[in-house]
Amino acid sequence: MSGGTEPVTPAAARKGSPWRTLRAVAWSFIGLRKDSEYRADMERLNPIHIIVAGLVGALLFVLALVALVHWVVAK
Repeated sequence: MSGGTEPVTPAAARKGSPWRTLRAVAWSFIGLRKDSEYRADMERLNPIHIIVAGLVGALLFVLALVALVHWVVAK
């Protein structure tokens, strides 16, 4: 019933580099992503690493916005 699709690698067995994970999350924040790159990342990257990197990226983004607002208001 697989219809000729490739087998899915279990998330725990995926070995993606930290740099590739950060790059994938950064492109996701921007909203620009090639479908081929997305598919390659889904095969290689661990979903837990993506979630952690996304949360850290979101936290850094919010902190940068707060710092920018404090800088602008202080002037």
